[in-house]
Amino acid sequence: MNSFFTPDSPTSSPVGSATQSDSNRWLVIILGALAFWISGSLILDLVVMPSMYITGMMTQSDFVSAGSVMFSLFNRVEMLCAAISLTGLLALAATLPEGFSDRLRTVTMLSLFLLGVTLICGYSLTPEMAGLGLSLNLFDVSEVAPEGMNQLHFQYWSLESLKLLTAGAIATWCLRAFKFAES
Repeated sequence: MNSFFTPDSPTSSPVGSATQSDSNRWLVIILGALAFWISGSLILDLVVMPSMYITGMMTQSDFVSAGSVMFSLFNRVEMLCAAISLTGLLALAATLPEGFSDRLRTVTMLSLFLLGVTLICGYSLTPEMAGLGLSLNLFDVSEVAPEGMNQLHFQYWSLESLKLLTAGAIATWCLRAFKFAES
């Protein structure tokens, strides 16, 4: 089905151009939120965390509290970006005429999945990792990662990979829709 932004019966009314303008505006908002989110995730995962590991910051006693604050703040930004993209896709679905592509429903489900991933990371995984890493014994200065931390790291990287792939798929769909709308 190639008619993404066109209704079943072609019209050239001002209402159709207003709908297309609204659709373009929502696509730009969604793409902006996803670009900010993906770039922030990549910077955190590929620059900040490896730099902290290489410099030995992860072995210092106050790293857990600093890391917890950093990840908690970033998780809130992620939730905001997920909510913006989900809202944009829902608004896009409302502004499009009848007969729009079924892919929008799929992309909206993917956006709901992204929101779920951010909620899991923000309210389950990050606090659990911080709790495991927090040493409550001041006299125990072991530099061994707590048991179970590797499993949490695996869960984090799995969710992070799924998040980046899903956000990339949504961004690709929005770019295609935007290019189609421009032509």
